[in-house]
Amino acid sequence: MKDLLASSRDSSPVRERAGLSFSAMKSLVLREKEEKFTSEFGADEKVLSLINSLLDAEGHFIRRKIGSDSVTYTNMTSLPKDIHGAPPESFVVNLSEVIGSFKTLKKMSSFWFRVIAELRRLWSEGQYIPGIPPDEILDLNSCLLYQQLQVINCCISRKSRHSIATESLNSVIRQANSNVEESAVSEGTVPASPILYARSRTGELVLRLGADKQSENLTLLETGEPVYTPVMQEGPLLTEDLIKETEEFVLRTGSVGAGCSQLLSDMQAFKAANPGCILEDFVRWHSPPDWMETETDTFDGGDLLSTRGQLSSRMQKEGNLWRELWETAKPVPAVKQTPLFDEDLAVEGILNILEDIPPSELFEQLFISLLGSGFVFAEATLPTDGSLSKLFYECKDYIVATCQGSIWTEKVDDICQVYETVETILLNPDEVLKIIKQPEETTTAGESKYRFKRLRLIFSGKDRHSGKPTAKDPKNSEDNSARPSFSSIFSKKPPKPGSASPGDKAVYSFENDWTVVKHI
Repeated sequence: MKDLLASSRDSSPVRERAGLSFSAMKSLVLREKEEKFTSEFGADEKVLSLINSLLDAEGHFIRRKIGSDSVTYTNMTSLPKDIHGAPPESFVVNLSEVIGSFKTLKKMSSFWFRVIAELRRLWSEGQYIPGIPPDEILDLNSCLLYQQLQVINCCISRKSRHSIATESLNSVIRQANSNVEESAVSEGTVPASPILYARSRTGELVLRLGADKQSENLTLLETGEPVYTPVMQEGPLLTEDLIKETEEFVLRTGSVGAGCSQLLSDMQAFKAANPGCILEDFVRWHSPPDWMETETDTFDGGDLLSTRGQLSSRMQKEGNLWRELWETAKPVPAVKQTPLFDEDLAVEGILNILEDIPPSELFEQLFISLLGSGFVFAEATLPTDGSLSKLFYECKDYIVATCQGSIWTEKVDDICQVYETVETILLNPDEVLKIIKQPEETTTAGESKYRFKRLRLIFSGKDRHSGKPTAKDPKNSEDNSARPSFSSIFSKKPPKPGSASPGDKAVYSFENDWTVVKHI
């Protein structure tokens, strides 16, 4: 203890060990507190109820009616896309409402990690994320979080289709083997299923593998057999950030490897489904503009026999990539090929990204999504008065113009002020009409005062003019002080050490940049 209490500047082994011991003890205490909080928070009935309602596949989360007219619905729901938010009633909007109901960053982060754990469970069980389309093209006009959740649901659908296609191929092979055994017993028996077999140029019956459906009005040029569309591999699912990375890579290296891989895969699947085919058959099916018809042969009765033609000039050029790939392609069904896109790897990468997402990036997307949803629902219940509608659309235009900028987070207070104006239009339309009918006030410079600012000043002071004293509720006051401000939520920097008194708050910084404030 003497060495520990000594004021010497020189370092001593005893002092270092003592310091390390205290540091380790502090870490253990903080870890135990954190684990206790996480355990208690996860077992809280309110938290469990919110998780269950958020992930309820039957959609028991709060639903609001937007509008029955499809045209009106499309016009109303354009704003979330304009500001890069998320569709109304989507999982992201519901998540925004839930996380916004918590009053400390610690609870927000704990709930977010719980959501990630539930997303992992849904993925492992092959269950879709509710409120996210199960199998649609990624909506690049929505926020990145929504796109990433779309990828997860699309991957679940793809794995299901892959499983069905694999079982179908195995069934075809089993049926073919069964036909071979029967023909060995009964000589001269020929399998009659046109889906399973195609006649090659030598007249031999060859099994079709990975055939999906017959292509209309197309037959193989050399054998006359019908052309079948094969089951093909699906291309990669790229969110907006990955598209940007891919474009930068192509511009930097000049590589077109992904496109070549997809084309080669399609050729292999086509060969497996259409024995006896040639490059011209594939081009006619895959890229019709590159096939030029020259003449048509017919029977005497006028029935169509075959169509003759030639490849386009670009396809006939020496060293054409399509011809080179065709010569190397082997007849392999899509389900037996090397995957072009690994669903498991993609989803695991997304879940890891979401675990490590900086708080500012998450809150920006949640805020924008909730803001856009609020305007959609507000527009659906907008009063019919023309003056109110005009003011509402002024607010809407301001939101679109502001949120499309790259520095909208610096104007969060103004955005909230405009949103409060919209709320007042819906809740107190008569009061808004009185304000609108008042003559415009002007400054000393002769300029009109900003209407939103004037409305905010009047609305914020209505409690003072109501004549009713407003008693402060200690509990509410404490809750409000605990709620993080917008500026701190969207800040990409951790709070300054001097921003809180040491006796009131303890700040913990997680490895993934989450900064949590715990009230003691």
